[in-house]
Amino acid sequence: MSKTSTAFFIAKRYLFSKKKHSAINIISIISMLGVVVGSMALVCVMSVFNGFQELVADLFTDFDPELRITLADGHPFSAKDPHIKELEGLEDVAVVTPVVEDKALVVRGGKQTVVTLKGVADNFSKQHNLKNILYGEGTPTLHIDVLEFGILGIGLCGQLGLGASFDEPLTIYAPKKGEQVNMANPMSSFNKDELHSPGVVFMVHQGQYDNHYILCSLGFAQRLFDRRGQYTALEVKLAEGGSRAAVEKVLKGTDFITEDLYEQQRDVFRIMKVEKLIAYIFLCFILLVASLNIIGSLSMLVIDKKDDLQTMRSLGFPLAMRQRIFLYEGWMIVVSGCVLGIALGGMLCWLQEQYGLIKMGGGNGYIVEAYPVSMHLTDFITILATVAVMGGLAVYSVIRFTSTPALSPKKSEASEEN
Repeated sequence: MSKTSTAFFIAKRYLFSKKKHSAINIISIISMLGVVVGSMALVCVMSVFNGFQELVADLFTDFDPELRITLADGHPFSAKDPHIKELEGLEDVAVVTPVVEDKALVVRGGKQTVVTLKGVADNFSKQHNLKNILYGEGTPTLHIDVLEFGILGIGLCGQLGLGASFDEPLTIYAPKKGEQVNMANPMSSFNKDELHSPGVVFMVHQGQYDNHYILCSLGFAQRLFDRRGQYTALEVKLAEGGSRAAVEKVLKGTDFITEDLYEQQRDVFRIMKVEKLIAYIFLCFILLVASLNIIGSLSMLVIDKKDDLQTMRSLGFPLAMRQRIFLYEGWMIVVSGCVLGIALGGMLCWLQEQYGLIKMGGGNGYIVEAYPVSMHLTDFITILATVAVMGGLAVYSVIRFTSTPALSPKKSEASEEN
């Protein structure tokens, strides 16, 4: 049997001996349980944060495009730009929807509010699965002949005191481009038009859209904002198997920028990432406490096995081999605790994902009934690395700095053994 195998066998006997457990064995088990709890908590918490992030992404997907193309300076661009035709002809692109978006003032029945008016082309329904966000008994039509319709966010309807359907049209105002306000007749400095109700409203479960947005036809927005022949953005839906790289290749060397869903809502997802990071840091303190327990248990084990170590030294066991025994025992505590914790955490997450064991609160005000969960391989790797670093430092600190005579003999003896 090699020295390594011998050291591992002795370490395993010290940790998993079938004899009556001493206080040292109990402390070692408690140390392992600390690693189990810390690893399990990290798996569960990080998976829940992933679930919320994917839930929010799904909500935005019903309104935000897969790719959004704008000029870097945010200004509108010509509808005759040759890159638009080139994008529409790409095999990687399924739908290209021109958009004109700007702020406007809505007045209705003595109530008024500033909104974001989003004018979209008729193929907007091909960009998104609108049936997921539309509510009401009407038809999601944006224009018929000379009539223009506006689909309001459900929160905006509440602000204006409206339902999904209303009889009197909304009056929309937008300042004329490049004109100063005429103080003698201020209303002459504004473009004015009306939007009728199609009998439906939309709800994305995001306040920035539900409380502020109105969908209208592209032509209506172009006239109201003096953007005839111009777009403020292009919304792109990729074909199955299509790549963003193909779109960016067409736009290479231009002032256009391409943003995916996460980049369009970078502030929201940045906050969620920061929250996940903070939760990870706080939970690492549990692992830190477990690591301190490992230091204590190994140190006490070295003292408890002083007689055994003296015997090993007399039998010719070198110092490195005696140190290796406790090194292996420490790693067995760390690895066993980590693997068991990750396995239990993964099992709990799977049960939550399949059966929704932990509910959000039971009310109708929640988008989902149970806490969403999504397990990512990168999180498991991060947790393994975290436990390995913290546990490894704890183990090596005991082996490196212990002053127990049985493990670290006098310098003369140590020099002879080495």
